[in-house]
Amino acid sequence: MAAPPSDSEYLTGWGGHLESEALPGALPRAQNNPQVCPYGLVAEQLSGTAFTVPRSMNLRSWLYRIRPSVGHSPYTLAEPEGRLLADFSSAAAANCTAEPNQLRWGPIPLPPPDKPVDFIRGLETVAGAGDAARKDGVAIHVYAVNSSMNSRAAFSNADGDMLIVPQLGTLVLKTEFGSLTVPPRSVVVVPRGIKFNVALAAAGEGEGEGERGAEGAGARGYVLEIFKGHFTLPDLGPIGSNGLANPRDIKFPKAAYDDTEEATAEPWVLTHKYMGQLFEATAAHSPFNVVAWHGNYVPFLYCLEDFCCMNSVTYDHPDPSIYTVFTAPSDEPGTAVADFVIFPPRWMVQENTFRPPWYHVNVMSEYMGMIWGSYDAKVGFQPGGSSLHPCLTAHGPDAATFAAASAAALAPTHFNSGLAFMFETGAMLRVSRRALAARNLDVDYHKCWDGIPVLFDAARRDVEVEVEVPAEFAKRG
Repeated sequence: MAAPPSDSEYLTGWGGHLESEALPGALPRAQNNPQVCPYGLVAEQLSGTAFTVPRSMNLRSWLYRIRPSVGHSPYTLAEPEGRLLADFSSAAAANCTAEPNQLRWGPIPLPPPDKPVDFIRGLETVAGAGDAARKDGVAIHVYAVNSSMNSRAAFSNADGDMLIVPQLGTLVLKTEFGSLTVPPRSVVVVPRGIKFNVALAAAGEGEGEGERGAEGAGARGYVLEIFKGHFTLPDLGPIGSNGLANPRDIKFPKAAYDDTEEATAEPWVLTHKYMGQLFEATAAHSPFNVVAWHGNYVPFLYCLEDFCCMNSVTYDHPDPSIYTVFTAPSDEPGTAVADFVIFPPRWMVQENTFRPPWYHVNVMSEYMGMIWGSYDAKVGFQPGGSSLHPCLTAHGPDAATFAAASAAALAPTHFNSGLAFMFETGAMLRVSRRALAARNLDVDYHKCWDGIPVLFDAARRDVEVEVEVPAEFAKRG
């Protein structure tokens, strides 16, 4: 595999019609499908939406390949539904179940060194809603791997778009459109149907202390999959024209191609996820044989450290929607199929305000993960771990956080001790039975709310708070 691209080798800018060619003049001019394409390439359109959706919503790209995608053996079932789920209806009760309790998992265990596990085999479903067959709903997965995919292998997903959040280890994605290098504190979105290969970066190419994963060591992270729609930037409303994830910071790959068709070489193995099942086919030629492309249906990369936070500078903690990076809108205005939200380093200057997230009973379902550091509302929420707060199940700061924040001096504070994220969805999630049986499930999570001090005093309207801050709160950083 070629060396990963530098930032200068990416295309940038959200919302445009992009084009890239690895050979000069490889893109046809003035038409998409000439009788004979430059260099004898074959034109192929990849459609991410129906032909007839409004132009502002239409997503498609033209790819100019050495051979068309159809040249492969028939797909055969490689792995039945079970580890990866795409049906969360009541009919799928053998694999997932309704679970109204707050849940928390510790860091995802990495595979042992003597058991090679690549990205395809390291994916496992945590929870989801809906059904990929109806193109409606979401799925949440985690991955833990210690091996790159075979260099002659590719993965594609017919079920939905995948937003991949590395927590440990840098991933190098080789796609039909070119390569993307994805360290922790970055995310990558691979729209449905696009083939890609996932390799672990060489040792030392990770981001930050304690975040390096290399061949033989391991990588882990989280995946949000949407069965309906596609990820986009949220509208800014009263914020105006700038802020949050700025369009100029979204990166796209530049065209690069394989031209290998040795008669004696091992065949390419194409793994395709379809309705939650894995199918395999073989091909004599590389699926990464795209010499040029143009369009707006393309994988993309975003560095979370480029996020421009908006926050209150007067009073009250704003709704977490103010930290939305990407959203997948539903048919109901203002309600997303799923949002990807982060809680990054930021200034907190609100006056007379309980500054951690407030206690909440939310109609949305919230799955949270920790990328690095500590979370400002929980003791014991570890990097590589996660939590799930179901629809209309109460949650909020634990006892230690409540005690500390109730008595804290309200000087301007720069929170710079962690990066957490949230997958939020309007759907009610069923939880995978495998996730409920996982060894890293924290069965005592509910106890974090035990011992919240009672400050109520019916004789005094203005309460002077004097509480003892638990020792574990001071140690969490």
